[in-house]
Amino acid sequence: MEKEKEFLKPEYYENRELSWLKFDHRVLNEARDKTIPLLERLKFVSITSSNLDEFFMVRVASLKDMVHAGYKKTDIAGMTAQEQLEAINKDTRALVELQYSTYNRSLVPLLSNHGIEILGTHEELNQEQKEYVDHYFQENVYPVLTPMAVDASRPFPLIQNKSLNIAALLSKKDEKKGETEFATVQVPSVLSRIVQIPSAKEGVKTFLLLEQIIERNIQQLFLNYNVLCAYPYRIMRNADLSIDEDEAEDLLQEIQKQLKKRQWGEVIRLEVEEKIDKRLLQILKQDLHIAQEDIFKIGGPLDLTFLMKMYGLEGADDLRYAPYKPQRVPQITPGEDIFAVIRKGDVLLHHPYQTFDPVVDFIRQASVDPNVLAIKQTLYRVSGNSPIIASLAQAAENGKQVSVLVELKARFDEENNIVWAKKLEKAGCHVIYGLVGLKTHSKIALVVRREEDGIRRYVHLGTGNYNDSTAKLYTDLGIFTCSEAIGEDATAVFNMLSGYSEPLSWNKLVVAPIWLRKRFLKLIKREMKHAQEGKESFIKAKMNSLCDRDVIAALYEASAAGVKIELVVRGICCLKTGIPGISENITVHSIVGNFLEHSRIFWFHNDGQEEIYMGSADWMPRNLDRRVEIMFPVEDEQLMDQVRHVLETQLADNTKAHILKPDGTYEKVDKRGKKLVDSQQQFCEEANAAIPKQANAYQDRLFIPAEPME
Repeated sequence: MEKEKEFLKPEYYENRELSWLKFDHRVLNEARDKTIPLLERLKFVSITSSNLDEFFMVRVASLKDMVHAGYKKTDIAGMTAQEQLEAINKDTRALVELQYSTYNRSLVPLLSNHGIEILGTHEELNQEQKEYVDHYFQENVYPVLTPMAVDASRPFPLIQNKSLNIAALLSKKDEKKGETEFATVQVPSVLSRIVQIPSAKEGVKTFLLLEQIIERNIQQLFLNYNVLCAYPYRIMRNADLSIDEDEAEDLLQEIQKQLKKRQWGEVIRLEVEEKIDKRLLQILKQDLHIAQEDIFKIGGPLDLTFLMKMYGLEGADDLRYAPYKPQRVPQITPGEDIFAVIRKGDVLLHHPYQTFDPVVDFIRQASVDPNVLAIKQTLYRVSGNSPIIASLAQAAENGKQVSVLVELKARFDEENNIVWAKKLEKAGCHVIYGLVGLKTHSKIALVVRREEDGIRRYVHLGTGNYNDSTAKLYTDLGIFTCSEAIGEDATAVFNMLSGYSEPLSWNKLVVAPIWLRKRFLKLIKREMKHAQEGKESFIKAKMNSLCDRDVIAALYEASAAGVKIELVVRGICCLKTGIPGISENITVHSIVGNFLEHSRIFWFHNDGQEEIYMGSADWMPRNLDRRVEIMFPVEDEQLMDQVRHVLETQLADNTKAHILKPDGTYEKVDKRGKKLVDSQQQFCEEANAAIPKQANAYQDRLFIPAEPME
């Protein structure tokens, strides 16, 4: 017992939230990499901003709730909620400062060198531009604006979460000096934030931000007043939904109710322009009930997510990577009977290098196949115009038994999923909302088909969502199989989700929260035992996040016993490397590239009888204890080779990989004198090479522009 405690010391663990901020720092590092095309660098600045917004709305909000509730328990790194907030505040300020110095000092001048000018203020306009901007305001902006004054009869208005606003200080024209009033106007999100205006130089594209156009013309909104000053501001609210499912009679209605509350959540962050008038700031601080430490003075445009729109600028193809077209899966010819293909043997899918179309076609063909009796599927996040949803609805209309688990609690997709749930119910699908207290995060689809030799079950299992849009941006792996053992397990999963009936035993699938944690710990301890017996042993694994204390402690114990452990962890990593006698045998790589790393792979040496698993779960308490997750084995030798290749290539990456150092920092790999390995680029090239050019790829019918990262 004492030996086990040795691996649980708080100093051996990194705080989860501070580790996440280091991940956002790695994203920002891509924006600072001079080898990357300019517009790609802009994209990474935008992603850093959207990441930070979500981090505050959920993680920081949750910590503030703990402080308000007087919660004193420490995390795995020994930090209280208050201590975490103080450290987050310090690290966030450093991150934001670096973000804006990157934007102001590096990216804006570089854009200007390439004939793209983003003006910092309306005061830079020449006469022609002023006339254009004023006309644009009158015609397009003025009719949409709602200026709101605050006085005795008009209370401070609701300021919406994440909205950009302009605060103004006013004085009445006919009254003595010194009397001031406050007013605010929301910058309308229905209009484009970046407005192209005439350029002062030939061959240059010039842009002005919408808030600057409003600021220049703000006097027209308050005709009886003098506008003394006006500055933009933006707030972040607590958006962490709290739902008592035991009390909620109708989960769908309860979530709809909670979504409305999100716009009223506590203000947890206020961003203002750094030169804001002190009187204006005091009014905002007082009326938004925000503490001084939660105010961020920004040296540049608030909310840099607008740069994602700049990324798509027409006529600037030389400033971004050529778009990658996912290639077809070699075993599957577009349009052929997908069930016949699966009967020949298991098929591995590697997105976005290979197209997601076979997964869409799997459900589409099942919906119209007269021999298909039933379709069952879990949906966590789907695209706005999902062809899978359309096929499931079609299948129900065609008289098939269709059961769909729609996870209403998928964060920030709640409204979207409520819409789909209602649509599917209307079409005649049996819609399930999951198990009380658990999110269903597993990615599984089951098709039950009547064939000559009886009923056969076809299964798709994956590491990513059934979202045809993000499948072009997120790296994920999936398998098609008609294995009888997995088919039985798949049926058991859906029976558990719809009827709470857990089978006495499982064949192949490992399911959380039932026994996935135990299985992982057992697999790690088995490698440790082999190392203690002098046998070769290793663990190679890839995931999004690693913050489960029991798993980390088991990895430390295995490392101390001599097990070689190589990890690819994209985001949060609470494990520390290089601790003498504890984690000297552990390496951690983090890959931040053009695609978002999302797949989960777990490879155990097992004294030469190698076992490889993939699944939907990270090594996090929420995945192992509070979600329905599925881990599945890769058993076909050819498929095992393909998955090994994926992991080994990522571990060899010396272009996009950062390595976690013993001091907790991440550094890019030193590639001097080495052959360059960019794993994402290599997978693109391999997918292209695998298909003869004349037979290459599905039609473009499903390809749409990529979305920002999660």
